[in-house]
Amino acid sequence: MHWLGRHVELGLAVALSLAAAAAWAFVALAEEVVEGGTHAFDTAVLLALRAPGDPADPLGPPWVDELARDLTALGGTGVLTFVTLAAAGFLWLRSRRATAFYLLAAVGSGVALSNTAKALFNRPRPDLVPHGSAVYTASFPSGHSMMAAVTWLTLAVLVATTFTEGRLKLYVVALAVLVTIAVGLSRVYLGVHWPTDVLAGWAAGGAWALACAALARVLSRRGALEAAEDD
Repeated sequence: MHWLGRHVELGLAVALSLAAAAAWAFVALAEEVVEGGTHAFDTAVLLALRAPGDPADPLGPPWVDELARDLTALGGTGVLTFVTLAAAGFLWLRSRRATAFYLLAAVGSGVALSNTAKALFNRPRPDLVPHGSAVYTASFPSGHSMMAAVTWLTLAVLVATTFTEGRLKLYVVALAVLVTIAVGLSRVYLGVHWPTDVLAGWAAGGAWALACAALARVLSRRGALEAAEDD
């Protein structure tokens, strides 16, 4: 039991350290974007994903363009709302009702944070290339990238606590990371975000998900959330 306690404390410290590092990365990126220091990098990456001399033609055959739209949908409002409600329902049926409500609160607060950041920075969308997907909001940070990180990572961590095998926990979290990366890359490929929008979205979303995971661990130990099955 003493070893388990030390293990939990170490995991909590690591999560908080990573969350702080991700938050710092977001702040650093935001400062560079506001000062215009990322324009050359953003421009070079966007144009590198287009056919030489034709910014309207994304690299690769047509099916790559279609795949990018499929992947970007995994960070869209409709898909993320569905999977969040589905996961909350799963947790509820597992008699983890407080955890289900916590998941809804974590994702909902992430949405509010993303919308606030967009309104605060109000960065225009890229105008170098045609947009491969409809857009309605400001560019920084990438809402799809940020909410993919918030939703998929938070969901993965909370659902993973229902498993007893370490490899299953790792598999679920690894899938969430893979989806988050794919969503962000698709946003740049489709020309709807500057690369630094996506990097900032990953940083902010990762920081929020890690902070929520750490808080969930603390609340679980205090009895406010249902304990993981192998605790």
